[in-house]
Amino acid sequence: MRASRIWAWVTFGLGATFFFLPLIATFEFSLRMKRGVYSFEAYRSVIGDTRFQETFAYSVTVAVMTILLGVLLVVPTAYWIRLRMPHLRPVVEFVTLLPLIIPAIVIVFGYIRMYGSSSPLPFLATRRGTDVLLVIGYATLALPYMYRAVDTGLRTIDVRTLTEAAQILGAGWATIIGRIILPNVLIAVLSGAFLTFAIVIGEFTMASLLNAPAFGPYMQNIGANRAYEPAALAIIAFVITWACMGGIQILARFAPRSANRPN
Repeated sequence: MRASRIWAWVTFGLGATFFFLPLIATFEFSLRMKRGVYSFEAYRSVIGDTRFQETFAYSVTVAVMTILLGVLLVVPTAYWIRLRMPHLRPVVEFVTLLPLIIPAIVIVFGYIRMYGSSSPLPFLATRRGTDVLLVIGYATLALPYMYRAVDTGLRTIDVRTLTEAAQILGAGWATIIGRIILPNVLIAVLSGAFLTFAIVIGEFTMASLLNAPAFGPYMQNIGANRAYEPAALAIIAFVITWACMGGIQILARFAPRSANRPN
């Protein structure tokens, strides 16, 4: 027993070293912009860059719209599948896994081919149309994570009993989903939302090929032309991503209590 615990701690230490050592080295390098001293000059340069502010604000806005679209699509679908069509769950799960199998570059080239300026639906002819198409594309990429998060949340509640009780009290379908089902799976929805946010913030392929002023292409452009700022951007992106992961872990602690509360 004692030997097993020792080997477990050794394995954990090796894994932590493998994970954190490159991050520490990247952080240390990002502080060397001023020769001979450590400083946060690279971080001030990045955060003070107007392109950083514009692209980050754009990606945050797109992420919020993507989350809203994902919730509107996934919550009613997952609820209806669990309530009335459980035999279709394998089919829906397979469909939601397709974005993990089909590369993003294939999806975006299909969008360009289908919605270019010469097509019957020229989304790409205007900036607003491109933004809408980008939100749809990001919602597609985030579909596996959002669907599984919501489906897991629905498993923790008695969907049929809640629905029947609401119908007895005269509630319609919109009321049932919006005021009964959604509050009970809110923690799961927020978990999917954090994952979606992390995906959108760092995504490069779709934003680049659709020529969108997003954060992902900005990070790639900085990495190709500067030395210390890319390291600072990498640390910033890491902090944002792990803040999202930490948010999921914090919310997960309240999931059982929230998911089973009476309505």
